[in-house]
Amino acid sequence: MAQQFDVVVIGSGPGGYVAAIKAAQLGLKTAIVEKWLTKDEKPSYGGTCLNVGCIPSKALLESSEKYVEAAHDFKLHGIGLKDLKIDVKAMMERKVGIVNKLTQGVSGLLKGNGVTAFEGKGMLKSNKVVEVTKHDGSTETLEGKNVILATGSVPVEIPPTPTDGKLIVDSEGALEFDSVPKRLGVIGAGVIGLELGSVWRRLGSEVVVLEAMDTFLPVADQGVAKDAFKYFTKKEGMDIRLGTRVTGSEVKKNKVEVTFEDSDGEKKETFDKLIVCVGRRPYTEGCLDKGCGVELDERGFIQVDDQCATTVPGVFAIGDVVRGPMLAHKGSEEGLMVAEIIAGHKAQMNYDAIPNVIYTHPEMAWVGKTEEELKSEGVDYKVGAFPMAAIGRAMAQNATDGQVKIIADAKTDRVLGMHIFAAGASEMIAQGVIALEFASSAEDLQLTCFAHPTNSEAVHEAALAVDNMAIHKVNRKKR
Repeated sequence: MAQQFDVVVIGSGPGGYVAAIKAAQLGLKTAIVEKWLTKDEKPSYGGTCLNVGCIPSKALLESSEKYVEAAHDFKLHGIGLKDLKIDVKAMMERKVGIVNKLTQGVSGLLKGNGVTAFEGKGMLKSNKVVEVTKHDGSTETLEGKNVILATGSVPVEIPPTPTDGKLIVDSEGALEFDSVPKRLGVIGAGVIGLELGSVWRRLGSEVVVLEAMDTFLPVADQGVAKDAFKYFTKKEGMDIRLGTRVTGSEVKKNKVEVTFEDSDGEKKETFDKLIVCVGRRPYTEGCLDKGCGVELDERGFIQVDDQCATTVPGVFAIGDVVRGPMLAHKGSEEGLMVAEIIAGHKAQMNYDAIPNVIYTHPEMAWVGKTEEELKSEGVDYKVGAFPMAAIGRAMAQNATDGQVKIIADAKTDRVLGMHIFAAGASEMIAQGVIALEFASSAEDLQLTCFAHPTNSEAVHEAALAVDNMAIHKVNRKKR
């Protein structure tokens, strides 16, 4: 006989486990199904983000940043080092330790909140029945009054460069190198490509990034993106080639030869390792029985409304498997919203106030509208920007690259967007998120007292600059 639950969640990534915990906290009998196994065949919670995504990549980014700081910046502080080297094995062991601590933490949170966990692959069948295929091949049936699909995403593969897990790898494989490649190729100059390219460039790799788009980070505000492109190519030394379409790859003598086309015609480059990171796609394979009634759109995403309800009453979908940015925090917020709705509470999510972050150094972060979007929409706006080079705390940290940019409505003064390229941008952007969430004006930020000395003073100055009133830079002359 099938076990009965108020809520059955399929997938324990940042969307799924948060939804399950919240549902349990709201008094709902909740189950969660997770198929992930570690290399040593142990169950693991947290999905892609905790196991092979956000967390391990940030651990490596932090290690590589410390290495560069020790190699180049310590001497500015009067600190001398001799025989500096990177121990890749130790760096990887630290990464694994962080991942294990967090995934075990999620397991403990699920248990502590009374969520019943099932290990295996979940498939939604008709009438909100979930069939769990366990790792030993046996099956178990769960019946949920409500079902939340949180099955996540997987890397996109492209025919010209099929991954082999050794020389040609996806984003997961790029987190497992046992040594620093002498020459590294990266296909895709998006978030993942820039982050992974940065890790190995800092540790000594010659990095070539091949990007099909003619524009660098078209989703970001181009004023800030150009600032970042200049830094990555000139100061960090990444060779980022835009307008470059990869047409093939071949493994030769333990190296990868990549064929591509640019404005000058066909070319070839040889690399010790090649990372393919051209995006991710929703993962639904084997998760939806033909008779379950859930519909997909033309791109393979599960169709949902603004409250993440699917075409089947009582079945919801959240995170990477539905429309919107593929971001862990977006999935988590959707999980909280859906749990509240199932419990009979009113809940909604502001999709206009979701922050985006690229964890390079300096970091890029943004929320709200870009100048390019506002121009295309015909919105009359005003802009204020402030350079980190004029911030005292940034000078003390030897982190003066970048800027903060704020865009406000020319008529209402409401903040429409904030865009940052700076050390610590991932933390600073929260101020922009709060401003958008509370419909703040640029004047609200102008009248806010910011601690000194902090990097966040650049947010204050950028808000003042919106009205040509910045204090610590010479403002443009009024016409």
